[in-house]
Amino acid sequence: MSRIGRKPIAIPAGVDVKVNGAEVTVKGPKGTLTQTFSERMTIKVEGSEILVTRPSDDKEDRALHGLTRTLVSNMVIGVTEGFKKELEVNGVGYRVQKQGKNLVMNLGYSHQVIMPEVDGITIDVPNPNSIVVSGADKQVVGQIAAEIREKRPPEPYKGKGIKYAGEHIRRKEGKAGKGAKK
Repeated sequence: MSRIGRKPIAIPAGVDVKVNGAEVTVKGPKGTLTQTFSERMTIKVEGSEILVTRPSDDKEDRALHGLTRTLVSNMVIGVTEGFKKELEVNGVGYRVQKQGKNLVMNLGYSHQVIMPEVDGITIDVPNPNSIVVSGADKQVVGQIAAEIREKRPPEPYKGKGIKYAGEHIRRKEGKAGKGAKK
């Protein structure tokens, strides 16, 4: 049996879970999430717990069992606590700011890079060198953070660019700088 798949998911107070066949809807204080899972997995709400069971020990069923349980758990955590990703901006003249619902980034290009805020996701700029992406859906939060990082990924020589908080950038040495050849 899958160690992760067989663990029950506790439903906190204030969270409403509806299972309609393979579709699960979780409603909580931070929003509502709906996702469709494989028809092979059985998802049941028993009391204040959600149980995910599999029909057989086939390889595909074993893989789907843990995955389904983790995705449902992420939905419950998302509507209660939410998820967040923090990004850091490094580089001389590199800065970010919030203008209305848009994230405006000066990243060393000849123009400003503007990213609009997506529904259900909030982008905060606590200071000009950091960005906080937060929301209820873990996948969307990670995707938006990855898209922001993609605008100017960190480079290995000076470390300039946008990186995740706590991400280690492997640094390289510059040119050796030999004397002039004859």
